[in-house]
Amino acid sequence: MTEFNVSSALSTTFYLTGIPGHETLHHWISIPFCMLYLVGIVGNCIILHIVRTDPSLHEPMYYFLAMLSLTDMGMSLPTLVSLFRVLWSISREIEFNTCVMQMFFIHTFSFTESAVLLAMAFDRYVAICHPLRYSSILTPQRIAKIGAAAFLRSALCMIPLLARLPYFPFCRSHVLSHSYCLHQDMIRLACADIKFNVIYGLVLITVLWGFDSLGILVSYIFILRSVLTIASREERLKALNTCASHICAVLILYVPMIGLSIVHRFANHASPLVHILMAHIYLLVPPVLNPIIYSVKTKQIRRGVIRLLAPKKIHSVLG
Repeated sequence: MTEFNVSSALSTTFYLTGIPGHETLHHWISIPFCMLYLVGIVGNCIILHIVRTDPSLHEPMYYFLAMLSLTDMGMSLPTLVSLFRVLWSISREIEFNTCVMQMFFIHTFSFTESAVLLAMAFDRYVAICHPLRYSSILTPQRIAKIGAAAFLRSALCMIPLLARLPYFPFCRSHVLSHSYCLHQDMIRLACADIKFNVIYGLVLITVLWGFDSLGILVSYIFILRSVLTIASREERLKALNTCASHICAVLILYVPMIGLSIVHRFANHASPLVHILMAHIYLLVPPVLNPIIYSVKTKQIRRGVIRLLAPKKIHSVLG
């Protein structure tokens, strides 16, 4: 019976949902989504290119920024094909194994981005509180290990959740609430005891996000305490300004993330549009806004963007 359930689940087809009640407008709705994906992909690729090609940016802060760009794209790109297949009326169908793979990348990179933001907070703490030891503490080898650990932590934590899905019978509706697969969306369709997945998922979110957000908070408490000891007001503002972009990135990730979790767990009777809007904000806003924020707020990145996109004469005038 178990083997039958596994093979049945693996052969199950699910049906994705676009924007309920606005199916006739899907082609028009796809235009702003296309623009958002384009801005996110191009913006993050520019950040990666600038950090890779400019030797002056081969520093811990910019290595972590490159990691943030990679996780942003890793979280949003898996949804691109399925979203436009639905909006362009190509197909709403998605196979079970494709669905599980998609949710693995979405959730793994979501948790990874949280860990990268924690690493970036630690980077700011070391740069401000221990500037003389900055380069010796955050060596390229150590940064690479931090990035690998962030990804492995997130990926390994997702395995127990996703490994149970093939054993669930899906005898109810196979219609998902979004144009891509989320774990919390799929398990509500299972005709089985999903208590472990619900509790484990809640504990996972609480522990990982809780640990990361606490670490970020503690880092900024030490940063603030160190900054307040600086005599010069100008130097204090300069030190705090280096943290502004990171604080924005933290808010951009955590606010939609918490909002989506609350909507899925406590607003079951809310309009489907609320669930869909929160999910799209959660996946698309960080990849779109992070490159813009860092390009505006970080002088070195801004110069790199100008040097890449503008003619030399314009660059010389702006420089």
